[in-house]
Order: sequence, then structure tokens, then C-alpha cells
Amino acid sequence: MTRLLFLGLVSSSIVLGTASSLPAEDWRQFLGSHPEGSLSQAAVAVRWSDAEGIRWKRQLPGPGSSSPIVVGGRVYVTCYAGYGVGSEGGSSAALVRHLLCIDRTDGHVVWERKTPASQPEDVYRGYISDHGYASNTPVSDGERIYVFYGKSGVLAFDLDGTERWRTSVGDGSSEPRWGSGASLTLWNELVIVNAAEESHAILALNKRTGKEVWRYSSDALELCYGTPRLITTAGGQQQLVMGALGEAWGLAPATGELLWFAKTALTDNVNPSPVAGNGVAYLFGGFRSSGSIAIRLGGTDDVTDSHIVWTSKSSSYVATPVLHEGHLYWIDYHGKAFCISAATGEEIYRQRVPGFDTRRPVYASPLLAGGKLYVVTRKQGVYVLDAAPQFRIAAINKSAVDESQFNATPAISDGELFLRSDRFLYCIGKP
Repeated sequence: MTRLLFLGLVSSSIVLGTASSLPAEDWRQFLGSHPEGSLSQAAVAVRWSDAEGIRWKRQLPGPGSSSPIVVGGRVYVTCYAGYGVGSEGGSSAALVRHLLCIDRTDGHVVWERKTPASQPEDVYRGYISDHGYASNTPVSDGERIYVFYGKSGVLAFDLDGTERWRTSVGDGSSEPRWGSGASLTLWNELVIVNAAEESHAILALNKRTGKEVWRYSSDALELCYGTPRLITTAGGQQQLVMGALGEAWGLAPATGELLWFAKTALTDNVNPSPVAGNGVAYLFGGFRSSGSIAIRLGGTDDVTDSHIVWTSKSSSYVATPVLHEGHLYWIDYHGKAFCISAATGEEIYRQRVPGFDTRRPVYASPLLAGGKLYVVTRKQGVYVLDAAPQFRIAAINKSAVDESQFNATPAISDGELFLRSDRFLYCIGKP
């Protein structure tokens, strides 16, 4: 039974302990480095406002739905400009992607690199306007920054901003032309790309040269925008887990070999990335009718009848849920908060979140820090919820001056929260 406890805006004196004893850690990829989803061991501030708690904010050259990453003392984020900014007018020939390197101490721009878009590009209309042309989060190995610009390819920059290589991964489009959305993954010497939109394939590129190492092609990748997730099995084997149309896959990251597959009810628009814990991978479909599925890792070939733990009709549609203490949490595309049992798939609560007054209010994935869930909404601010099987809002942090969209999952490093909107990059100070 759902129980609702709503506290509204908490006082600024409420904090989450201290992170001063924890070493600073990089946040080098989409959702961070934990297989359970986007989470950090560090506590961050529960409440902030335009006048309090923000260390700095940096105006960006254009919008974007990609998340920032943190490498050493710098923050990297991508944006786009020249086309598709607030209207459908203009020409896609003017589209330019931006990669910014920003000093984390004070927010000044260390360097910026602009990449004109390859043509033809998808027209700015329909669902592509939900996220735009900079939706793929960069990834870093600490030596280079790798970015994915859809039809304009994958590019590698060193930490001084020198372009080292660029590689095309296709120039195709799905029938709805919703644009590119998946982020990059690193494994050893490989940059792994979900180029479902561009070429119906998952590819691995040599991170030193950009040359293709392997390719796994399938028509089942149509309208699949999730980021492939590296997950380690109980036996110590690393697998690349991916949800596709009607199937779930486990691939060998070194070769792209299909290790196992399971038939599922996942329909198209497979947006969420897999999460995993205790030897089980959890995958979520796009449309609500797709539901979700739990698959025990360690099988080979067809594991449909042997390794599926449970299926559920609950799904997040866009956001990647987070796994915490035996429960999966998210707020879906329609503004409903979910908590389900990771062991059984049973719904613990399904709660419409108060205060949402826009269609499709949430695009970002939830972030877990210090026992709290941080859910970035597009227009209603950052909701802070208890990460517990009882729905409770601890705080709502909404800017009174930034009325642009907030589509991206934040990054955390050393107790600081890095949050981007279509206008600014924010550094939220330690609690």
C-alpha cells in the first residue's frame, strides 16, 4: 500500500553528514561506474537555491541532454548550437557541437572545441526536439575524452583539447528520425558504441586509433537508445549487457560474440540502460507495455527458459532506474514514482508525484547519494526523495531564474553535484 509523506522544501540546515573524509573520485561516464545504476558513496547537499548552495554556474553555448563528466580537476560537457535551439527554423547545415572543458574550482572555461555536423542531419521536429543533438554523454580513460555525435561520428580529444581521431559509425536514421541518444562505454583498449540509430550495430573502436575492432549488427537494434552496460558475473567474466527489440543480450566485450540471449517483451524505444546486482541484470523497456525483466547472469545461448527470474509490467520508459538495498527506484516519463522489489519484481509503491504540471516531466535518470534519490525534472526542479520503500519527498530544489529544460543526469565528485540545464552548468557545493 502506498503511503505518501510530503515535506515540501526543507530548511537549509538539513544536510547529509559529511564527505570530507572521502577521497575525491572522478565521474568518467554516463551514470558513473557502478553497475547498480547512477550512484555515489559520497553525500551531497539536500537543498540549494539560486542564492544559496551553488558554488558557481557557467553559461553554456547551447542546450544538450548529455551529462557532465568529471576527470581530475575538470568537468567536460557537450552542447549544440546553430540549429534546433528553441524553434524549427534555420538550416541543419549550421548545426555545431561543442565540447567544453571547465575548471571545477571556479567554473571558468579552460578550452572549447567546435565540431560542425556532418550532413544530412535529422530535421528538428517531433521527438528529436525532446532531447536535441547533444544527448550522448562523453567518456574518459583519464588520458582522453571520447565523444559521440551521432552521424558526425565518434571523436577523441586529449586533455589539452587536441583532436586525436574521428570515426564515422554510420549515417542512417530510424523511420521516426528521433536522433541519437546512447552514450559511450570503455573496456580496456576499446570504445564501445551503440550505433543503433546510425547503422543498426554495436561497434568497438580501438581507443588509440579509432579503427573498428568488431561489429555486432542486428535489425533488433531499431529504436534502441540504451547505453550497453559492462557487468561482471559471479564467475568474474565481464559481459556487455544490452536490451534490444524483443530480446536481451550478453556480448563478449573483447570480440562482440553473442554469449547469451533471452526473448523478452521489450518493444521499441528501448531507452533505459541495464543495471545489475547480486548476479542479476535488470532491463527495462521503452513503452510502458514493455515492462521490465530480471535475468540471472552466467548462462549461455538461449536462456529464456532457464535464467529469467521475473518479468513485470512496470517500466521507466526513458530513465535508467537505480538499484539500492534490494529495490529498484525511478520516476517514469509520465511523472509516477516507482519502487519495485529486485527479488520478485513486485511493486512496493507506484505514486504520482505532486507538483508536476508538464507533459513528460522527467527525462534524466535518478541519482543515489547519501541514502537519497535525486531526480532531475525538466521544469519542476530537482526532487530529493528518500531511497526507501516508502515514498517521501525530502526537498525540491527549483531555480527561479533558469527556466530552460533540465534533461541530464548529474555527476558527483568529492561531495559536489554537477548539474546541467540547457543554459548553464552548475556546481552545487558540499553539504
